[in-house]
Amino acid sequence: MRAVIIEDETAAARNLQAVLQQVEPSIEICATLESIAESVEWLRSNPSPDVLFLDIHLADGDSFRIFDIVSIDCPIIFTTAYDQYALKAFSVNSIDYLLKPIAQSDVERAMAKLRRLTPTERKEMRQKIDKVVDSERPRSFLVQVKDRIIPLKVEQVAYFYTSDEKVWAYTSDGHTYIINRTLDKLSAVLPSEEFFRANRQFIVSRRAVSDISVWFGSRVAVNVAPEAPERIVVSKERSGEFKRWLAEG
Repeated sequence: MRAVIIEDETAAARNLQAVLQQVEPSIEICATLESIAESVEWLRSNPSPDVLFLDIHLADGDSFRIFDIVSIDCPIIFTTAYDQYALKAFSVNSIDYLLKPIAQSDVERAMAKLRRLTPTERKEMRQKIDKVVDSERPRSFLVQVKDRIIPLKVEQVAYFYTSDEKVWAYTSDGHTYIINRTLDKLSAVLPSEEFFRANRQFIVSRRAVSDISVWFGSRVAVNVAPEAPERIVVSKERSGEFKRWLAEG
């Protein structure tokens, strides 16, 4: 059996690998990945494993974003340190999860369940995961306008910008609204096919990008409409990923 572990905590990844090798001595750990970007790259360029162990919360965002970018057909066993979140999201019988710190008995239970899955049950599991992913995505945000609270649809937002400890949503028609979420939380729930975390201050919508310019140090500057309050520069490390994201639209 071939397995992949996606986990950004080194100690947790090593513990899971050690427990897996005790429970399933013949298991082959094909890769241990630490981020959404690294996971997407590996899954795109390698054959699908037999099982994927996936941490829910990674350093660069919610791991559900991986499903937006690449198709995953193998069974998935989620790992999390958040009991309440896990019970809320994975109460269905066909999706398993492991609570950290992961015990050998928990892994034995999950692997036994994996071996019992029929092809039909595996397909149903994927459909239920997709429903969980969709349920976590906001369709709109409630924003205050003077003495009223109105819904702001996600597709109306050109980009999100943070400044002075506030997060602003700039809409395509030039309006601005304060959003009561951090950019990190927004990045975790926004659909990655439509929004890209350009840097610490901006999340941009694909629809808002008019063009990009070559910038110093192999970086790129993103030109958006309406015009941003300051220049949006994507780092050298993420410029290639941004170009691929833009091209795939």
